[in-house]
Amino acid sequence: MTLFDEHRLEKVVKECEDLQSNPDFWSDQKKALEIVSRYKDAKTTLDDYREIKRDFAELSELLTVTSSEDLEMLELLEAEEKELQEKIHKLRTSLLFSGEYDSLNCTLDIHPGAGGTEAQDWADMLLRMYSRWVEKHGFSWHVLSYEAGDEAGLKSVSVKISGNHAYGLLKGEKGVHRLVRISPFDASARRHTSFASVNVVPEFGSVSDVVIDPKDLRVDTFRSGGAGGQNVNKVSSAVRITHIPTGIVVQCEIERSQLMNKQTCMEMLSDRLMQRKIEERDAKLKSIIGEQKNIEWGSQIRSYVFCPYTLVKDNRTNYETADVSGVMDGDLDAFMYAYLEKEAKDASSQS
Repeated sequence: MTLFDEHRLEKVVKECEDLQSNPDFWSDQKKALEIVSRYKDAKTTLDDYREIKRDFAELSELLTVTSSEDLEMLELLEAEEKELQEKIHKLRTSLLFSGEYDSLNCTLDIHPGAGGTEAQDWADMLLRMYSRWVEKHGFSWHVLSYEAGDEAGLKSVSVKISGNHAYGLLKGEKGVHRLVRISPFDASARRHTSFASVNVVPEFGSVSDVVIDPKDLRVDTFRSGGAGGQNVNKVSSAVRITHIPTGIVVQCEIERSQLMNKQTCMEMLSDRLMQRKIEERDAKLKSIIGEQKNIEWGSQIRSYVFCPYTLVKDNRTNYETADVSGVMDGDLDAFMYAYLEKEAKDASSQS
């Protein structure tokens, strides 16, 4: 199964056209609008693909008949090639970022697993990795809450990340990340294995349909400690909200006032409740079609091996690289796009 299935798109377009030609098509307006939207998406993608094929064929033919001495023509062909590359990138993006919430901003949470200082240091290393990735992409980075580790690293952190397709790019990072290295905290220099969990939640905003009953909330205020270098008040302005029915806890301490922290907490809680609602819906669908997926702690999505060899490998896509230092410095795009391509292929095979 390839990422782009021209035959499948042709079939979708034909089916939608047949349905739209039915005299009773608009009797169910909601269903009709869904079909029209599906038709437009498939038709646009198919037309774009055929335009790229045509442009590529024309460009290839011109290259074969153009003399290497015809500098003016070669310059023109170079410009045409650049335009074609832009069209290809646009099509690839539309195929990969086809999720309903892919275009949204997101919140990224990191929590260390069992293992004390070793795991807390690993969580902090992941935070730096994602901060470098954000910097490379020119996205914005806003720490919402940060709890430092006992000796090193961190116990928990929540960060808001804003940028074009922030959630679409980062959603594949959700899961358990495993580290194997010689521990800098072990006097005997033994090899240790550490785990940290990463959660990525879309910033649903106006697309959320979650209604929160104030009676379901427990609101606690406390003095903010904040991350190093953060401008936070040394008063009880930090807010922690617990959603009693689900046990979901959100916390914000980075804003200047208790009111602002509470507002940010409510937005975070709404996002997490919406995510939970979507996950429950998807789990129900998967149970209907018989798909089982292990999402338990310990079923790591990616392993980072520093010793006795260097390797970062994603267990879902099998993409791997020996450039551990590059990955830890934020070079994550190859992993992200490998995940998106796998997701697109899986969706295509099921449709």
